[in-house]
Amino acid sequence: MPKQKKRPERDIEKHYTQPQFVTKLRRLADCIKQGKRFRIEVAGERISIPPDAVFNIERERGLSMEDVAFQSKWTI
Repeated sequence: MPKQKKRPERDIEKHYTQPQFVTKLRRLADCIKQGKRFRIEVAGERISIPPDAVFNIERERGLSMEDVAFQSKWTI
């Protein structure tokens, strides 16, 4: 069995303008609706989200800030 390449764990946050964010959300929604793989590049790293990924929305609330994150999770 071939040895799997170890991938470093890292969190990346990329900021987008409203029009850029809307475009990406529409592409994601279209792929989910059509049962297709969604491909995106974030901070120079290409990511391919399979159609059987699990989608959720996460909310965090602090004293001075709130955060809503749209997440996709899948097994590698």
